[in-house]
Amino acid sequence: MVTLMKIENISYSVGALTCEGVLVYYQAAKNPPLLLMAPNWMGVTEKAIEGAKHLAALGYVVFLADMFGVAGRPTGQEVPMEFLGPLIRRPLETRARINAAFEAMTQAALERGVGDASRRAAIGYCFGGSNVLDLARSGADVAAVVSMHGNLKTGMPAEPGAVKAKVLVVHGADDPIAPKGDRDALEDEMRKAGARWTILAFGGVVHAFTDPNDNRPPVSQYSAYASHYGHGMAHEMIADAFVGKL
Repeated sequence: MVTLMKIENISYSVGALTCEGVLVYYQAAKNPPLLLMAPNWMGVTEKAIEGAKHLAALGYVVFLADMFGVAGRPTGQEVPMEFLGPLIRRPLETRARINAAFEAMTQAALERGVGDASRRAAIGYCFGGSNVLDLARSGADVAAVVSMHGNLKTGMPAEPGAVKAKVLVVHGADDPIAPKGDRDALEDEMRKAGARWTILAFGGVVHAFTDPNDNRPPVSQYSAYASHYGHGMAHEMIADAFVGKL
C-alpha cells in the first residue's frame, strides 16, 4: 500500500506575533513520535521543508518551527548575525517562540489524530540548534533535544533541575561560530543543571556541516561524514530517550 505524505501550513501565535509552521507526516503511519525541527537562520524555506520531509521519512511527525513570524522572515540578503542579534539578545522572547512552536506541533498532531504526543523530541540546525537548547533550558516536557552545529551561548543558563530532556550537541571541533570555549561553558552549564548531556565533536569539521550547499571555509563547510554519523547518533539518542535508556 502506498502511504501519502501530508504537508500542511499551521498558523499559531506568540503574543502579537503571527507565525506559520509546517507539519509533515505520513497519513498511514501508526503513532510515530513528534519531532520539532528548528531551521537555520533562513527560517521556513523550501530547503527547510525538504529537510522536514526527509525527517518524516525516517519515521516522525515533523513540525517545522517559524521563529520569525510571517511578516518578519529573512530574505537572504541580510547579514546573519545582524539580523539575528536583536532576537538573540532577548532570550525570553526566543524561548517563548520555540515553546510556542512546540505546543503548536502538539496541538496540530492531536487535532489530526496523528503521532504519539507522549513521545516528543526536537532537533535544530545552526540558529535552530540554539533554539532547541533553549527549549530544554526552559524546562519543556521534551524527551530529547539535538543541536546540530548550533550556537551554544546563552544569557540565561539552565537552572538546577530544570532540564528534563536528554541533550545531544553534535558539533564541529573547529567551528569558529561556537568555539571550544563555548562548548566548555555549555558543559559547565549542563553539569550545574544536573542535565543528561552528550557532546559529539568532529575533528577538522567547521560550521554548517549538514548543508551540502555550504562551502565557505574556514567558517563553514559541508562534511558528509559528520552529517551522516551525527544524524545517526541523533536518531539513536532520540529513540533511546523515548524508552528511558541512556
